[in-house]
Amino acid sequence: MKERLSNITRKQVSEFIINNSLYILLGLFILVVTIMQPRFLSINSIINVLTQTAFRLPIALGIGGIIVLTGTDLSAGRIIGLVAVITASLLQRSDYPSKMFPALGNVPIFGVLILVMFIGGLIGLFNGFFVAKFKLHPFIVTLSTQLIVYAISLQYISLGTNAGKPIGGLRPDFSNAVTGEMFRIFGVKVQFLVLYAVVALIVMWFVWNKTVIGKNMFAVGSNPDAATVSGINVNKTIMLVFLIAGVLYGLNGFLTSAYVGSNNAATGVNFELDAIAACVIGGVSFSGGVGKIKGILLGVFLLQLITVSFVFLGIDANLQYAIKGFVILFATAIDMRKYLVRR
Repeated sequence: MKERLSNITRKQVSEFIINNSLYILLGLFILVVTIMQPRFLSINSIINVLTQTAFRLPIALGIGGIIVLTGTDLSAGRIIGLVAVITASLLQRSDYPSKMFPALGNVPIFGVLILVMFIGGLIGLFNGFFVAKFKLHPFIVTLSTQLIVYAISLQYISLGTNAGKPIGGLRPDFSNAVTGEMFRIFGVKVQFLVLYAVVALIVMWFVWNKTVIGKNMFAVGSNPDAATVSGINVNKTIMLVFLIAGVLYGLNGFLTSAYVGSNNAATGVNFELDAIAACVIGGVSFSGGVGKIKGILLGVFLLQLITVSFVFLGIDANLQYAIKGFVILFATAIDMRKYLVRR
């Protein structure tokens, strides 16, 4: 009996280590970096990581819902780029020499935020429509949308007097509304950017856990056929999840515009790759129907912590892509193993 219990315990420990091996390895990596570079976990560095986490969180929250549906979104970064250039073009200083639309007055910041979130939501709904109505794989649909949106961005930055140049000269009130000082922690500035991310986090936690949309999303991700039998409108659920994702991309594009300062058609490139990686690290499963908002938050935070550690270690920028690629591959392999064990 004791031997049997011992075997069960060893198996449980082994399963725990395997299923959490990514977190264990990341923890060891962070410990090594801290030993090599003690400043890595200084207040200034931690606040920087939190700011980067807040900057990347909205897109991850959007893509997370799509992954719960067993999909993905390759167009997210380009949508953010389009929204960023639109935001920048509408919120330039009136005295800026290269103002894109010289006749345009001071547009209300909140009005621009609503507009770009609407644009993002519209593109997200476009993706969701083709996925739901034509049963196309999200990979193909969003790859197509990525190219379409990029073309629109290239055309847009050529409008007015801009002639394709990066769009800068943003209004100070807009920049301060995003990157301005909200308060200080031990003398280190915390930007308003964090507040936007916290609001998005709370809203999405409520949507995932307390609304019919969230309940239906997990049901469709787990088993769309069973969801249909239980009376859930699968097509409507898919389109709503993509719509919400698009709205979050719109918010992220708005924040990106101020955060970057000088926006062009390349703004937002590969943002979706980091978001997908963060979701997988945070336990959102490509097998569908599994994921938590706190997991996405943890995934984004850990990924940004790794990214900042690269700077402290002086790792070549090109090599960083390879390391992130291995992290995604490893996290996905662990996720698939969990899925196979459950079966």
